[in-house]
Amino acid sequence: MDDRPVRRMLILSASAGAGHVRAAEALLKVCSDHPQIGEVQHWDMLKYTTKIFRHLYSQVYLDLINHAPNMLGWIYDTMDTPWRNEKMRLAFEKFNAGPFLKAVTTFKPDIIMCTHFTPAALVGWLHAVGKLDVKPAIAVTDFDCHAMWLTHSYLHYFVALEETRVHMTRLGIAADSITVSGIPIDPAFAVPVDKRTARHGLKLHPDLFTILVSAGGYGVGPVADLIEELLRIERRVQLVVIAGRSAELKAQLDEIAEQTRGGPISLFPVGFTTEMAQYMAAADLLIGKPGGLTTSEALARGLPMCIVNPIPGQEERNSDHLLELGAAIRCNNLPTLAWKLTQLLDQPEKLAAMQSAAQRIAHPASAATIIETVLALPVGCRDNGRERTFLRRWKSARAVAKARRQTSKKNRLRDAT
Repeated sequence: MDDRPVRRMLILSASAGAGHVRAAEALLKVCSDHPQIGEVQHWDMLKYTTKIFRHLYSQVYLDLINHAPNMLGWIYDTMDTPWRNEKMRLAFEKFNAGPFLKAVTTFKPDIIMCTHFTPAALVGWLHAVGKLDVKPAIAVTDFDCHAMWLTHSYLHYFVALEETRVHMTRLGIAADSITVSGIPIDPAFAVPVDKRTARHGLKLHPDLFTILVSAGGYGVGPVADLIEELLRIERRVQLVVIAGRSAELKAQLDEIAEQTRGGPISLFPVGFTTEMAQYMAAADLLIGKPGGLTTSEALARGLPMCIVNPIPGQEERNSDHLLELGAAIRCNNLPTLAWKLTQLLDQPEKLAAMQSAAQRIAHPASAATIIETVLALPVGCRDNGRERTFLRRWKSARAVAKARRQTSKKNRLRDAT
């Protein structure tokens, strides 16, 4: 019998993009029936902040993605200097998150798990000044660890790659406080599903090469362009396109599917779905943007990717890792997409190698790994002062960040010409 104490857990996310919340929900599923967790709650910390703070973190972020992605990339690179302006940033966050700070100290959890950097920084500050006995455990939700994720007071970090672990140790994070667990994804992705069985359950053709398109990040216009190019593939395939919550996009896709019915390409539009684990099990290739959660889910299914126009910043870096590790190809020019995919279909050995690479770096049970690791750690270790003494600023951090910003600026100027 396990004699570990029953714990009270608080999972903190922020609805700045869907990934942080989905990661938290994956952890919540694991916790909900765990014998060592007596109570668990998941909070979106933005609900406990000022209106202007919520607008900045959610709507402004989405506006930049949709209308000024290069600006978002510039901001991402500019802010990626370890420990830079941390006092100013923390002061701004504390000023706007008074209800959040009060709620956390009132709840008094035994374990705090963060899937976003802002609650991690605030909980770390509460611990450092003696207002909370608990340090934050932090699940980084991209393949790289941006400087915003760094905090001086933490219980443990969970990352996607060994390279990320090495990077963080060079920045001063204790090596034994970092676990390469993968980004937390729904436990359903850890359950093996036969491809033909999945296709039968979803009413897809059991034998056709299946391309899954995650269209949520495109918006209505570009999705039509994307589908138009995919319909030029010179092979018999079926396209499953996830339209998400956009009724307008779903209607547009239904119209295209009706117009192309009986042709060489079968198009299956799908609206909002909770069966992504099944759709990814049914697919042979995923086309979309390399967000941390979507990418981790695909890898868990051994599903290689074709990356189309990643958002500058975190998606560009996720893309770099996937390409380097052999789990993806990238299309920078939409008019070449059909040709590129036809070439891939004609090289089954290359596709098989991509599938093997995806399986090699996958962490299907990431959420369970994170929860079991956290439960095995000592908690409640209160310190009287700030924990800054053992964290040394890597002397080259600023220089490296500056060089990265300069390189990114050159690349953006090149792409614009």
